[in-house]
Amino acid sequence: MQLEFLGTGAGAPARYRNVTSIALRLLEELNEVWLFDAGEGTQQQMLRSTIRPRKISKIFITHLHGDHIFGLPGLLSSRSFQGGQEQLDIYGPVGIKRYVETSLRVSQTHLTYPLRFHELKPEGGLIFDQDKFKVEALPLDHRILSFGYRVTEANHEGELQVDKLQTLQVPAGPIYGQLKRGEDVTLADGRTIFAHDVVGTPKKGRVVTILGDTRKTPTIDQLIQEADVVVHESTYGKGEGKLARAYHHSTNIQAAEAAQRNQVGRLLLTHISARYPGRQANELAYTAQPFFANTRVVQDFDVYEIPMGPQNNGGPIKITDELETEDEE
Repeated sequence: MQLEFLGTGAGAPARYRNVTSIALRLLEELNEVWLFDAGEGTQQQMLRSTIRPRKISKIFITHLHGDHIFGLPGLLSSRSFQGGQEQLDIYGPVGIKRYVETSLRVSQTHLTYPLRFHELKPEGGLIFDQDKFKVEALPLDHRILSFGYRVTEANHEGELQVDKLQTLQVPAGPIYGQLKRGEDVTLADGRTIFAHDVVGTPKKGRVVTILGDTRKTPTIDQLIQEADVVVHESTYGKGEGKLARAYHHSTNIQAAEAAQRNQVGRLLLTHISARYPGRQANELAYTAQPFFANTRVVQDFDVYEIPMGPQNNGGPIKITDELETEDEE
């Protein structure tokens, strides 16, 4: 599971930051990519990554401001040109369906795959639930309806302790599969092997929260509680709380305080204003770290590996500039 940041800027494209788009890469888990927002130029950004539009199976739109949706029609068209055949699901506020369908109709764009829209109720709730993942959405506090998304991975089964089975002289084969599934097994010699004795403790699934534009609001706490990774907007910096409230955005300090309050593992700051060019943007992380140490300002094309297990809550944030391998087919 990885996060790749295709755009980390706020409002309009800037020299070093494109507008918002974040890819949650679930290639090992589902062989899919889920996209969160698609600001202008998102497909251009993808050309500099290893993501292929046909791999995108779901798009989650946080809100309908242009810097989060203007790249969507072009991306959908490119997915068609590049041989996309599988259905694509689009989640977002009421209006996203009309926006997409109008754009495609006026431009006479015909897709080679079906679209399925999921326009969310204003109060949000559980919007996707299957064996490996579920997604919850809750409203935030912005000038228009804006959502945050909490992606929860199902717990992983404990590992079969093969060394212990070999010590017990349990013959390899279908018996191992039965034990792995939690079934107790009686051997030919009359011994009973209990699954809980030879299967390790299940591993807690990972939680990733991606927030849309918002100012400080109680629903943030619900969305980020004990999340392994939180992606939070940071349009404003330390000492700019009044401006953030007036323009319905957040400061880096508000994001850090929320992360500390809710036992978050990692805090990644995005939606960076052009008022913080180049290295000046790093000051947003430096001034937030006294409030929450594991804070980082992300850049376009950063890729963050989301590890399993307790290491999520300590140690440095691991980010690479790019992936070395192509997506699996």
